[in-house]
Amino acid sequence: MNAFRPMGLLPLPLSLLLAVVPGSATPGSSMSLQSAVPMPQEVFETVLNEGGLPELELACEESARFGINERLQQLRDRLMLVAPAPQTFDVVMANARVLMSCKAPDSAQVVLSRYGPGPGRRRREWLLLSWQAASAALDQQRIVLTLRRLAEGDLTSLDAEQLVVGLDDQGLPATRSALDLLAEAQIASGQPEQAVITLLAGRTPGVIAARRLGLAAELLDVMEFERSASLIEAALDQAASEQAWNQAEDLLRLQLRLELARGGSGERPRERLRRLATRVDDRFTLLDLDQDLPGVSLEQRQQLQQDLRSPRAPGGHAALGESSVPEAGATGVDEQP
Repeated sequence: MNAFRPMGLLPLPLSLLLAVVPGSATPGSSMSLQSAVPMPQEVFETVLNEGGLPELELACEESARFGINERLQQLRDRLMLVAPAPQTFDVVMANARVLMSCKAPDSAQVVLSRYGPGPGRRRREWLLLSWQAASAALDQQRIVLTLRRLAEGDLTSLDAEQLVVGLDDQGLPATRSALDLLAEAQIASGQPEQAVITLLAGRTPGVIAARRLGLAAELLDVMEFERSASLIEAALDQAASEQAWNQAEDLLRLQLRLELARGGSGERPRERLRRLATRVDDRFTLLDLDQDLPGVSLEQRQQLQQDLRSPRAPGGHAALGESSVPEAGATGVDEQP
């Protein structure tokens, strides 16, 4: 038995062996209930020594589920030898995927390096699996390299490329834009200037644009204050267009922090933040701003600190609870900061 036989086909002895293991399933079959115990050692050794990729994947998944690290290591070693180079594209990809299920993303990258697909569908599949392996290994530089290759020289194309990064609370795939993932990896790998270029390549408007522009401005910081300031203004426009006032407040706080770090008074962003907080009835922010006012006594500062506790904590401004009858004619805020 080896990796070259058609996927999903087992010789009769191993098929029967797996069939009698409680909760196990042969490749291609469904498994409604998972076994409460791992496969017996003799079955595992048979799969390890005689199994091909489908059986090894089954053993990897089970060993990972039960946290049997010794078996995982043995399976990883076997997977590096079961399909030696040269191999077809399909075998290389299958081998790498099984290594991923065996919690060995670095080894998966080694296997993927055995094949270099040309332009087209195969290259895209190869790059996406390479990105998955790099992400699982937290290899930020390889993430950057892979996503830049996926972009093929056009960073804008990554904006609409949604990559699965995990599962949400309902167990459904959670996705994120490849553009944001690239920027994060560039920041983590010490490439802030490249991250700014990536963030500014985005074309999605509204809240997403505001977040990206704000992050780009923060990365530029006081070293390029004028450019940073213009990006914050652009971000504020995007946030206002979606009436994302919480985000607008965060951007104004960033603007205030950068201006103060530059040695400025911060008067303009502070006043803008105050006006916006007044419009949206953000008492927490207003109280926070009042602490910085000159002439506020120690007693007043202590009282402000007391008022800044959680709004729903005893004594907080929301401790009385919500009105049982909503006000008639209440409307949302429609003014821009």
